[in-house]
Amino acid sequence: MTILRCACLAGLALVTGCRWGVPLAHEADVVIYGGTSAGVVAAVQAAKMGKSVILVGPDRHLGGLTSSGLGYTDSGNTQAVGGLAREFYQRVYRYYSAGSAWRWQKISEFKNEGQGSRSRVDSEESMWTFEPHVAEEIFDAWLAEHKVPVYRNEWLDRENGVVKKDGRIVSATMLSGRTFVAKVFIDATYEGDLMAAAGVSYHVGRESCSVYGETWNGVQLEACKHHRHYFMSRVSPYKVAGDPKSGVLPYVSTEPPGRTGDGDRRVQAYCFRTCLTRLAPNRVPFPKPERYDPANYELLLRELVTGRNDFFEKFDAIPNLKTDTNNHGAFSSDFIGMNYDYPDASYARRREIVRAHEDYQKGYYYFVANDPRVPSGIREEMAKWGLARDEFKDNGNWPYQIYVREARRMIGEHVMTEHDTLGKTQVEKPVGMGSYTLDSHNCQRYIAADGYVQNEGDVGVGTKGPYRISYGSIVPKRAECRNLLVPVCVSSSHIAFGSIRMEPVFMILGQSAATAAAQAIDERKAVQEIDYGRLRGRLLADGQRF
Repeated sequence: MTILRCACLAGLALVTGCRWGVPLAHEADVVIYGGTSAGVVAAVQAAKMGKSVILVGPDRHLGGLTSSGLGYTDSGNTQAVGGLAREFYQRVYRYYSAGSAWRWQKISEFKNEGQGSRSRVDSEESMWTFEPHVAEEIFDAWLAEHKVPVYRNEWLDRENGVVKKDGRIVSATMLSGRTFVAKVFIDATYEGDLMAAAGVSYHVGRESCSVYGETWNGVQLEACKHHRHYFMSRVSPYKVAGDPKSGVLPYVSTEPPGRTGDGDRRVQAYCFRTCLTRLAPNRVPFPKPERYDPANYELLLRELVTGRNDFFEKFDAIPNLKTDTNNHGAFSSDFIGMNYDYPDASYARRREIVRAHEDYQKGYYYFVANDPRVPSGIREEMAKWGLARDEFKDNGNWPYQIYVREARRMIGEHVMTEHDTLGKTQVEKPVGMGSYTLDSHNCQRYIAADGYVQNEGDVGVGTKGPYRISYGSIVPKRAECRNLLVPVCVSSSHIAFGSIRMEPVFMILGQSAATAAAQAIDERKAVQEIDYGRLRGRLLADGQRF
C-alpha cells in the first residue's frame, strides 16, 4: 500500500491509503483520544519530548470544562500545581497583563478573588480565573506552537473500533472511518470511552464504604456537610403540598434512598458552568426553552419562598464583568438524578441526556428571572442577568461541554482512596498532586421518612493539605492493556475522585501520562513496566510537583 504524507499533519504522522477521500490510517507514536485540558496538555508534552502525536476526539472546541465555563478554577492549594498545568495559568496571566484584554472593565476594577488563592498572583505570574474564550485561544495556540495535528468531531467506534493484539491497542477507528495507529494511546475523555472499548476494568457509581474501608463513600444520608445544598426547611415533595395522593413533583425520586455506606449506581449530578453578565451591551436575556414548563420548578419555588437569601452566592466573578456560575442550593442548576445511565450510554442516549440538562438549566434561569411567583427581590435581580454575548458565539452563548463531574473510573494498578487523599496512607510512585476538598455533588433527591423532600450525596471533606497521586492510578492492570494511559477517568474510588477530578489535576496527570508514554516507547516496555526513577526525574525536571 502506498504511503502518503498528509499536509495537514505537518509531517508528524503518516497516512496510509485512502477511500472516498477519507484517509484510512493515521499513524503516530502517541495518539490521544479526547480534547479535554488533559488531552491538550498530554499532546503538548508528547511533542516536547520529540514524539509524533495526534490529538483526536469528538470535541469541536478544545479544552473541556476549562474552556467551557469553568473559569473560576477549583485550584485548591496552588502550590501543588506544577509543570505545564502551571504554565497554562501563567499564559492566562500574560494574556490579562495586556490592557487590550480588558474590554468591559479596567484591570484595577477587577475583584482579585479566586477559589483557593487570589485570582492574579503577581509574584508567581499566574492567574486562576479567566473567560472561556481566552482558555480556548490559549489551548489552540499551544497546540499550534508544537504543530500537533488535531482531528475534531471524530467519535470512536465503541463497538468495533478498537483492535488489540497481545494485550496492546493496535488501532482505534472512528465512526467516520478514520483509523489511528500508535505505539501508545492516551484516553483523555471525561467518559473513558477508549478505556472501556479496550476492555479495561472500570466502575460506575459509588462503592460501598466496606470495599476500601472508607467513611465518605456510598450513600450518605447523614452527611449534610454542605448545608446549602440540602433542604434546610421542610418542603413538601407532593403536587398538592402535604398530600401524597396528589402525586410527586418533578425531579423527586420515589425510590428508597438506600442505607448509609451502601454502594449504588447513582452518579453525582451534572450541570453546565454558565458564563453570565449584567453588563447590558454584552448581555443576552435568558432564553425560554422550547419545552419550558413552569411546573417543573415548583420545588424550587417552594424552597425560595422559605426565605432563602443566598441564591446569587455562586455567581463567581471572572474578568470583564462576567461570571462562572455554578450549582448552589437544594434546587439549583444541578440536574440531580438525571444522569445515571450517561457513563455507559450510547452516543444517541448521551445526546438526549445533555439536551435534557440544557433544557432544564435554561428553564431554571428563565423561571427565576420571569415567573411572577418568585420572590420579587430574587426575580428582579435575576432579570438583570443574562448569557454573555461574546462567549460560545457559535452555540447560542451556551457552554459547549456539560460538566461530567464523574463517569467511568478505571480499576487500575492502584486505586486511589480517601485514605490516600487524607494522608492516612503514603502513595508510592507519585506523578502529581491533588489538594481540593473531597467534593461530591448530590446523587439523588428522595422523600425522607418524615414525608418531606431531601437531597443525598453532597459531601465536602477537606484534605489535610496536598497529597500525592500514584502512577498506578493512571495505568490499567497489565493483564488488561499494556499501552494505554488514563489521566482523567483515573483509578479511584468515588469519594477520592471527588478531589482528584479538578481541571488543574487533569492537566497535571495529562503531562505525566504523556511523559510515561514517551518513556515506554523509548524503553520498548509496557507502561506498567517503565523505570519509575527515570520517570520521576523527567517529571521533576519539567516542573511537576510531588
